[in-house]
This record gives sequence, C-alpha cells and structure tokens, in this order.
Amino acid sequence: MDNTAIWNEAAKLGFYLGAVSVGCLVLKELATVSGINALIQAAVIILWVVEFFGCILILKNGMLRLKEKFPEALMEDSFRLGRRAALLSGLILASAQTLFILYMPQEQLDAYIQEVTSVMPLSGSDKDALDSMLDRLPLITFISQWLYCFLYGTVLSSFLSRYIFLQNLFNMPPQEPEDKDKTPDEQ
Repeated sequence: MDNTAIWNEAAKLGFYLGAVSVGCLVLKELATVSGINALIQAAVIILWVVEFFGCILILKNGMLRLKEKFPEALMEDSFRLGRRAALLSGLILASAQTLFILYMPQEQLDAYIQEVTSVMPLSGSDKDALDSMLDRLPLITFISQWLYCFLYGTVLSSFLSRYIFLQNLFNMPPQEPEDKDKTPDEQ
C-alpha cells in the first residue's frame, strides 16, 4: 500500500484523536476553575472515560475506514496507520498541555507546590531541585506526554489491527450441509 496514502489517513485520524483529547483537557481545566472539589473530581473521571473510550472508537473506525477505502490494505498497513495517528495526535495533545503549563498563573503553580510539600516535607536541597525542575516543566511535559501517547497508540493499534483482520478471517461463508441420508460411499 502507498505510504503517502497511509500518512494522509493518519493525519486526518490523528487530528480527530487530538481534537477529542484536547477538548477533554480544556473541559477538565474549565472544571478546575470552578474550585468545587466534587465537580473537579467528577469532571476528571467522566472526561477521562470519554477520552479513553472515544479515542479507542475513533481509532477503530479509522482503521475500518482504511480497510474499506483501500481493499488491498493489510494488517501491517492498519497498524502503521494507528501508530502514525498516535504520533500525530500525541503531538497535538502534548502541545496543548505544554501551552497550559506555560500560561498557568503563578499562584496556581505555587498552590500545586504547596500541596506537594504539605504531603511530602522537602529539605532545602529538594526544594532547590523542585525549583529547577519547574523551569523545565513545559519541556518535560511535552516529551513525556508525546511519548505516552505514541506508546499507548502503538499498543492499541497492535491490538485493534489484529482484531479487525482476525474478525474477517473467521467470517467464512457457511458450508453446504451434508446430506445425512447418503452413506459415506455415495458421497
């Protein structure tokens, strides 16, 4: 199958996956603005479920659409589509999360640091290490989120591509029933 066709389909699929993930991220951030802990926790759980299962369904439908659009597509082509879509959607989501961190108000960042230090008391050198890590937090977030999305998408693509192609493998046409009245010699 043509490599360009797979990249074109992966770009569309990656955009849809990234849009769903970024949409859920924005809604989670809007829920945190309310400041109501019950609403924040409910929103985080509900949006995580929507994002998790929504991305699985979008990826599965994209792989099925590839198979319908290109009948010569193999299981490897479907896997490559999913892996590339994960790479591209991860780029979108990692960029959005990095932007949220870059434009996070300092008082909100200080509140997160206070929350961490109240749970785990830090020594002076630990606080210095935390401060130096905060300077690199956007880069760390970008790389870790992009890597996570790519690895998760690769594993998911592996399972889905096998599922889609094995499903057709076992949908064999029914065989004609044998005539029970005939003896084995007459058949």
